[in-house]
Amino acid sequence: MKVAIVLNTSWNIVNFRLSLIKSLQELGHEVHTIAPLDNYTEILKNEGCIHHALKMDSRGANPFKDIALVFELFTLYRSVKPDVILHYTIKPNVYGTFAAALLRIPVVNNVCGLGTVFLKKGPLSLVAKLLYRTSFRFARKVFFQNPDDLNLFLQENLVPKNAVDLIPGSGIDLKKFSPAPYKRNSKFTFLLISRLITDKGILEYIDAVKKLKSEGFEARFQVLGAMDPEHKRGISPELIQSWITNGTIEYLGTTDDVRQFINVADCIVLPSYREGTPRTLLEAASLSKPIIATNVPGCNQVVEHELNGLLCNLKDSNDLADKMKRISSMNDNQLENLGINGRRKMESEFDESLVINKYLQTLTELEADSIHAGN
Repeated sequence: MKVAIVLNTSWNIVNFRLSLIKSLQELGHEVHTIAPLDNYTEILKNEGCIHHALKMDSRGANPFKDIALVFELFTLYRSVKPDVILHYTIKPNVYGTFAAALLRIPVVNNVCGLGTVFLKKGPLSLVAKLLYRTSFRFARKVFFQNPDDLNLFLQENLVPKNAVDLIPGSGIDLKKFSPAPYKRNSKFTFLLISRLITDKGILEYIDAVKKLKSEGFEARFQVLGAMDPEHKRGISPELIQSWITNGTIEYLGTTDDVRQFINVADCIVLPSYREGTPRTLLEAASLSKPIIATNVPGCNQVVEHELNGLLCNLKDSNDLADKMKRISSMNDNQLENLGINGRRKMESEFDESLVINKYLQTLTELEADSIHAGN
């Protein structure tokens, strides 16, 4: 089969879908990747993908740009003629499905997260739901990364019941993310890994850190992730620089390999407002690190309270600070057990082979349907 994979960045494909691509290629499928050009596009080409550049602004909602995106995707799909299209992230899911429907190409969508339009009620939320409800009628399969998102879409009648299925996020490569022997830092180290936008709970983390420091609490507080000032909810570089200058946090910048930073931290923190299935938490748990995360969909799928970490209240910096104090006061045996439990959870529930097998099974079904229709 000729399989097209469509995403908002080549970086995203390389970091989260490369194992799926290799599995497809091993089975003889021809893989086409469709995404904007970036520093990772060449990697896709070196991996044997046929890449097609896409002009797409993943930030915000501009009706003229979005209509243009439908036409651009339509033109690409008509040229490539894929047998099936795999969409990820909001705009490919919605506008890519519209374009594919016009050409009668089957699509498999992946709802990686609901996006901020679902977090606040208003006109944008209504428009987003209408777009999902209309476009997802044409999807052959829609994967969700947590049961809360799946149930919400069913309750709101945004997707046909017979099209939905559940997968454990993007899964995790358990061999690549293999834990190092336990070692506690002499100065307890917290690490938040995220794009620097407010929806990830960055401001709550900063407030919690300031509270702890005001109480004389001794620890290191790190942040790893890209600044995104152009995002609607991006945090200004000036504000981030003030946190660095004042010694509130250690800013580690960005990296292509988070393992080197996770391995030397004592606890990974993510006070996000809502997630699909947060990749950073899968990586942390796979590397046997205790986690503090918000008790919200996506996060509480990865973290079980007091099993492999602690859950804190949403948008509650005081509760987050309390949980950070609590986990840092645990002895080595308690912390190591949290990490061991997290690793076991990844092995039983989040192995990326589970995700890949779901996709391969779906492609087999589509191929069989195509053959049957041809007869």
